[in-house]
Amino acid sequence: MKTRYRKLARGFSLVEVAVATIIIGLGVAALMVSVGAGTRTNNEGMKLTEAVFLAQELREWTLKLPFVDPDDPNAPPGPDGSSPQVFVDDLNDLMNVTYCPPRDGQGSPITDMAGWSQHITITWQDENNLALTVSNGSSNFVYVEVRIAYQGQEVLTTGWLVARR
Repeated sequence: MKTRYRKLARGFSLVEVAVATIIIGLGVAALMVSVGAGTRTNNEGMKLTEAVFLAQELREWTLKLPFVDPDDPNAPPGPDGSSPQVFVDDLNDLMNVTYCPPRDGQGSPITDMAGWSQHITITWQDENNLALTVSNGSSNFVYVEVRIAYQGQEVLTTGWLVARR
């Protein structure tokens, strides 16, 4: 009888095979979840990198623009009313303007970035306390805030101060 028992004990039982299959299945499922999370993280990182690039392009553009209209220094601050603002010859032309497609550091459209937009808000800041907002055109400092969005979803909000030269 001992010989017969040894022959039967050499293989795996159905319970052992089932347990091993469950353990391997859980490992594969966990691996798939982590790969998916890594892919999503990578996509979000790529969007953030593009958004930072677009914000830097606007910063470069705004720092080169004159503070007031070079043709009419007495013109009231603000865009000329076209949407989006097409002709920009001074910083305050960018008040509350949205560009889609976004603009580069020269103000030219970046046509191969479909789905991206740049919204620009400009506020004048008190010269003695930059945390205080004052009426448009009444200060030598403006705060440029930029919101970058991809397919309507905001990706980045940033801003910087610009001083009259």
